[in-house]
Amino acid sequence: MAMPAGVSPILLPLVLLLCWVAPSGQEPALAQLRLVGPRGPAGEGRLEVLYQGRWGTVCDDGFDFHAATVACRQLGYAAAVTWTHSATYGQGEGPIWLDNLRCGGSEDSLTECVHNGWGTSDCHHGEDAGVVCSGQRLPSARLQATTSGHLGEQVPGLSLEEVRLKPILARAKLSMPVMEGAVEVKHNGRWRQLCDAGWTRNNSRVVCGMLGFPREKHVNTSFYRKLWNMKLKDPNSSLKTLSQKNSFWVHRVRCHGAEPHLAHCPTQVAPPAPRQHACPHGMHAIVSCLPGPAFQKGTGKGRTKTSPGKVLLVRLRAGTHAGEGRVEVLRHGQWGTVCDKQWDLAAASVVCRQLGYGTAKQALVGAQMGQGLGPIHMSEVQCTGHERSLGECRFQDAERSGCRHEADAAVRCHVPHMDFQSQVRLAGGRSPEEGVVEVLVPVQGQLQWGAVCGAQWGLNEAMVVCRQLGLGFASHALQETWYWAGSPDAARVVMSGVRCAGTELALQQCQRHGPVHCPSGGGRFSAGVTCTAHAPDLVMNAQLVQETAYLEDRPLGLLYCAHEERCLSRSADHMHWPYGHRRLLRFSSQIHNLGRADFRPRMGRHAWTWHQCHRHFHSIEVFTHYDLLTLNGSKVAEGHKASFCLEDTNCPEGLQRRFACANFGEQGVSVGCWDTYRHDIDCQWIDITDVPPGSYTFQVVVNPKHEVAESDFSNNVMRCQCKYDGQRIWMHGCHTSDAYGADVVSDLERRERLANNLV
Repeated sequence: MAMPAGVSPILLPLVLLLCWVAPSGQEPALAQLRLVGPRGPAGEGRLEVLYQGRWGTVCDDGFDFHAATVACRQLGYAAAVTWTHSATYGQGEGPIWLDNLRCGGSEDSLTECVHNGWGTSDCHHGEDAGVVCSGQRLPSARLQATTSGHLGEQVPGLSLEEVRLKPILARAKLSMPVMEGAVEVKHNGRWRQLCDAGWTRNNSRVVCGMLGFPREKHVNTSFYRKLWNMKLKDPNSSLKTLSQKNSFWVHRVRCHGAEPHLAHCPTQVAPPAPRQHACPHGMHAIVSCLPGPAFQKGTGKGRTKTSPGKVLLVRLRAGTHAGEGRVEVLRHGQWGTVCDKQWDLAAASVVCRQLGYGTAKQALVGAQMGQGLGPIHMSEVQCTGHERSLGECRFQDAERSGCRHEADAAVRCHVPHMDFQSQVRLAGGRSPEEGVVEVLVPVQGQLQWGAVCGAQWGLNEAMVVCRQLGLGFASHALQETWYWAGSPDAARVVMSGVRCAGTELALQQCQRHGPVHCPSGGGRFSAGVTCTAHAPDLVMNAQLVQETAYLEDRPLGLLYCAHEERCLSRSADHMHWPYGHRRLLRFSSQIHNLGRADFRPRMGRHAWTWHQCHRHFHSIEVFTHYDLLTLNGSKVAEGHKASFCLEDTNCPEGLQRRFACANFGEQGVSVGCWDTYRHDIDCQWIDITDVPPGSYTFQVVVNPKHEVAESDFSNNVMRCQCKYDGQRIWMHGCHTSDAYGADVVSDLERRERLANNLV
């Protein structure tokens, strides 16, 4: 090999070594990013980086919220909601480009963060990191702020990331959530104050929306001006020095009031003239917000007024956290979903504000919060963002658009920070998602951590704890926790007799004993929970019940097994077997899993019960209750169905059946699939042999003992109006308990009662 002139053989290896290890200086300024994964909604997925023409993943070692913030901002989103680890969005392929990533949060690109070096990693794809970003992805210019020039002139690389209220008054400092104070925004990783010059109520509306409040209110700025002037004159205050610096201020923001994020408003960070003061003769902008009803200490306050005829009631279903879920609206007395055609942040924000939250963080499409069951009421919803109700927006009837439930729209709303998460914790579990429940409550005038009595502890209470911790839904509620060691400073039982509706935001909002009364004494009998990010949701197909109901007089000789499993009325015990018959109200039931997790029996196969007569296993001893009630609510006949075969009878196109009972197989109902119990199988009936003719209510309750956790128990009851003349039976008006508005249900029941001379 020819050597360059002047290079000795001894120095050559050193030169080659230095050439090998020296950085090339060609580090890309902005590496291209993308989000991928099986769930794949906008703004959510596995984080991948394009380097040297190949896409690769990012290891979760060292990955944190700061790195997620940089990634989301680089992808064109307003901010990061959270980040995920352990290949939550599936394992990637190819190289793992970045490991031990450490960001400050203000970088313009992930490549500016510290890391091991491209492709230098000891990770595997089971450790791929993911991110969840807030807001819809917008062109980068929409997210930028100006440094100079006319309002709205965009300069790349600058953005308003977060907003907060700094309380000034003593009462505001004690308030939770903070509802009034000086506006501060995070700009390029640094907090600045907004100048009140040119500040408008539209600006306040946008700020309040970002903080989780539906409305702003007028604030007396003259009092705050006096406080500001007093601070400027105070020799011990640094405010005068700070306020002279332009880096302390954001010069001007001008919002229209419908923006979901302050970053969408035209903004000037610095004044147009080079040496002009950013806030001459001004002070910080003051904003006061009105909380929604769920976040008020009193009741009946803060409800918005809408014009008659335009009010369209809205609710959220199947959301993991407060302020998120599938959007459902009440039209023509029946709840139905919204199609995601043209679904955007403006429409989603109208929904959020109507429900008492702030603006929308995300407008979700593609049934990301599960599929509904029933009508699809709206499509191509177009809102300006100023509407008080979704009914004021323009929309098309979904029947004309050909929408299906695979396109159900959902939202994630901004929710006020209540600091509930710091008032409860889990201890002793194998993972952060499980453990003994420990709460922070006042004891003799001082806040103290303690345990919760396990007596009467159930899924409703566990659901509240998991939601309060931001961990989703409860999968188990435990009354004994001897296998988990609680914290030494929380051994005392400080809460007992807890009773929750399941919708509370914190355990401290639930009913409980005044003086603590826990006969079991806590310890191994302390309450515990296991939380999960997603849960199933079972819903009965009411229309099928109505279409398949009929009567059968069945000979006793064919009912021995059913009698053994207690599927007949008690009077059957006194009959002369096998002579005679029983009159059975038979029907088919189809139970859909509309949730975001598979419905599985709580017990494993080793604990299933074998029934010799029917020669099958029961994985859940009582899966459904069937009842016939008088119009006054008294029970006249009953039945039950054990889940001897919990399986995927059918699934929509594109989904595979995964659970089958054949050959002692695994039992369950997959997400999106349904389990059908045909009318002609044993115990799929109510024995009405002893029931006299009349009008009744037929009721089916799925998962009646709440043995398996679901995201929503309010739709587990199905009711029909039923008329029996002694020979024939008519079913009509079948609906799940949450399918109709309360006025429609009460009107149906009132008419039935009047028709039968019942008061």
